Amino acid sequence: MKQYVIDQLRPDDYFKIRGYLESNCAPAALPDIYWLYLPPDIWTNVQAVHSDCAPFYVALELAQTSLSCELLIRTPSRLRCDCMGYASTLQREWVIQTVDDMCRKLDISL
Repeated sequence: MKQYVIDQLRPDDYFKIRGYLESNCAPAALPDIYWLYLPPDIWTNVQAVHSDCAPFYVALELAQTSLSCELLIRTPSRLRCDCMGYASTLQREWVIQTVDDMCRKLDISL
């Protein structure tokens, strides 16, 4: 699995990130998993025509000492579809930038 991982979080970092994710992401059915929705302007052409599959998201897993961001684009409505797959270059850059911006906003050193 391709991921963007931030490790060596301090205890305070964990609580800051958890609060942010709870306010800004959708919770998944599993604990400590959050869905970060992709804005429509970065969807691929295939995703754009699959409106029945939207919204598209990446899964974030928060642990006590790390934040893992899957680079697999998913949909909540299907287990398999042509619109799912690894993030495009634009989507990957957006995920990394979004997570880095969150860390800067929360004053978490990377």
